Amino acid sequence: MHVSRSETHQQDKFKRKKRLRRLLIVNFSLLGIIIVVFGVWLAAENSDKLKGLLSFANGENKGQNQAVNTGNEGSGKEPDFTEDVDLSGKETGSNLPDEEDNSAVLEPDAAGNEEEKISLSFVGDLLVSDYVSAITAREGYDYLYQPSMLYLSEPDLTAGNLEFPVTERGTPVEGTPYVFKGSPDVLPSIRNAGFDVMSLANNHALDQGVEGMLDTMKYLDEAGLSHMGAGNNDKEAFTPVIKEVRGIKVAYIGLSRVVPFSSWKADKNVPGLAETYDTRRATEAIAKAKKEADIVVVMVHWGKERVDQPEPYQKDFGKQYIDAGADLVIGSHPHVMQGFEMYKGKWIAYSLGNFIFTSYPKETAGETGVLDAICSKNGDCEMTFHPMFTVNAQPTPLEGEKAKALLDRLTSVSFGVKLNEDGRITPVQ
Repeated sequence: MHVSRSETHQQDKFKRKKRLRRLLIVNFSLLGIIIVVFGVWLAAENSDKLKGLLSFANGENKGQNQAVNTGNEGSGKEPDFTEDVDLSGKETGSNLPDEEDNSAVLEPDAAGNEEEKISLSFVGDLLVSDYVSAITAREGYDYLYQPSMLYLSEPDLTAGNLEFPVTERGTPVEGTPYVFKGSPDVLPSIRNAGFDVMSLANNHALDQGVEGMLDTMKYLDEAGLSHMGAGNNDKEAFTPVIKEVRGIKVAYIGLSRVVPFSSWKADKNVPGLAETYDTRRATEAIAKAKKEADIVVVMVHWGKERVDQPEPYQKDFGKQYIDAGADLVIGSHPHVMQGFEMYKGKWIAYSLGNFIFTSYPKETAGETGVLDAICSKNGDCEMTFHPMFTVNAQPTPLEGEKAKALLDRLTSVSFGVKLNEDGRITPVQ
């Protein structure tokens, strides 16, 4: 049976999640053993029990040591629990039995029945160029995602905005201040970090012309990364990516309200972007996607750069998308974080800012993070934002007062909702 690259990606992501869970299980198990041993030592101090405990610790208790050393009998070596865990994505052997996928989120519904949910995660703009390229030339592309790896790889599906063409050809566009281009070598690191879906609906997708845009789509396909928001014609550009996880279908639609030239807008026989200068084609695509999927995600490029408040049209369009059937609206382009809003029980994130970005991040331009949505089949989602700041091109999780400061700032620019200290986004009571 033929297996597509995107299906292989999902299988690889599942394997990475299993390895990470095993590592956590082993670490917590060893911690538990240490706590128990220490507790027994305290109870047995100055008693005959101390001798037996020391015998166990030194491996003299053969029966107990054999239980711990399964798979290493007669080797004379301590068990190596790390053999099964390799964060590079390679399996090198296992001392632990295989396991089923226990990552499903089960919660009781209103009737008290357990309801399965899936986890969706989102980041802002990814633009690997300029100063970032100098760092990756020295450290490698995987380096960029190391501090945020768990936040990207653990969710069922992770999506971002790919804001540069991936091509070795193309003709640089003229008439815009910034023109970008990236190597296909960048894509395996994005895939390995845990990403599943990339939106191409943005103002840099055709920086290297139609040729560069089509190359980007080809290279993403080859890397096993799904994409939407651009195509050979408007039908293709507005067609959603539909992913299925444990029987729940999620449709991703990419849209842009920032298109430098009208010739970049996809049309009947014109390759280009799914634009949303008016909302007609966008809302039609959303309504159609809602008939094909349980959850509809709209990833939209809009707003004003370096401004942490949405433009009036963003608030209007976001609500129109939800009225048409969207469950989540995820914004990008301003290069700074904007706030959140709930409308009719659905969520709008006006901008997730930069995630990996070309210029050296300062102040609000360096604020970033991963947005998690735990969603039921009917599209109801619980939102959590994990605050980060870019350090040496790496989105790095914040803790303590720094995390609280960013969460509080996002609350101040949000609408009718607040970000709690644990990152949960909840309506203001």
